[in-house]
Amino acid sequence: MESVARSQSTVGPDTAAPKDATLIYRQSRWTRLTHWLWAISLFFMLLSGLQIFNARPQLYIGKESGFAYDNTIFAIGAENTANGPRGYTEIFGKRFDTTGVLGWSGPVGRETSRAFPSWATIPSYYDLGTARVVHFFFAWILTTTLVVWLIASLVNGHLRRDLAPRIGDLRRLPRDIVDHAKLKFHHTREYNTLQKMAYGGVMFVLLPLMIITGLAMSPSMNAVLPFLNDLLGGRQTARTIHFIVMLLLIAFFIIHILMIFAAGPINELRSIITGWYRTDPPPAHGGKAPQRSA
Repeated sequence: MESVARSQSTVGPDTAAPKDATLIYRQSRWTRLTHWLWAISLFFMLLSGLQIFNARPQLYIGKESGFAYDNTIFAIGAENTANGPRGYTEIFGKRFDTTGVLGWSGPVGRETSRAFPSWATIPSYYDLGTARVVHFFFAWILTTTLVVWLIASLVNGHLRRDLAPRIGDLRRLPRDIVDHAKLKFHHTREYNTLQKMAYGGVMFVLLPLMIITGLAMSPSMNAVLPFLNDLLGGRQTARTIHFIVMLLLIAFFIIHILMIFAAGPINELRSIITGWYRTDPPPAHGGKAPQRSA
């Protein structure tokens, strides 16, 4: 996964530039460390979160839920039919058969009723207590790292210099969209407009929203931040928003990985593991190099 944070243009004494001018030191040690901490944390939070969801596999809008209310917008479950037990997923009242994946899954002859299958949860067996411990442990790692990264990026100017879209970036946006659609990538030190918008959306919208909704769902936080629950429309609404943010992060991850393979996985992985990144060769005849990257 390519880093969201950028390294400084200066190269330390332990990263002497090689003779090949197209190979640049793009990602600092701190950039690479935070990248992998976020990736690992989100992985364990996702799988343990699905286990927690299995304890109550429904989503609601509002402050309360139960049989007396008609505010369910999403549900995963199982039901007995003429053909035996079947799993289903229900979205806004529309029901889909998801037997074998969601609602009813497991080895042949040993299927059980569970929202998400055992291979997609931590732990694989039903254990809500362990899932909560794992989820909260990595949630605090993610939150702490994100706060430190935000403060450091504000102090060293990284946010303003590398992530904030400029007028020129916005003017290039249509061209960037066309280039990505054609799988035409330019490898430079700078992020292109789509990258800035995508990374900014993750860092300043999705991750903070996930943290805020997570806090709103915690009963222990009601005394500390009593207004948070009402601000989000109730604990059940906060839980629904939390789930939607999770889906958006999964979508970001899938697109992110596809772009890495399309742009050159060896170069991208080398950058986020070692820091070194191979850029496009300088244009012939002294022409101007493109300012967009993959």
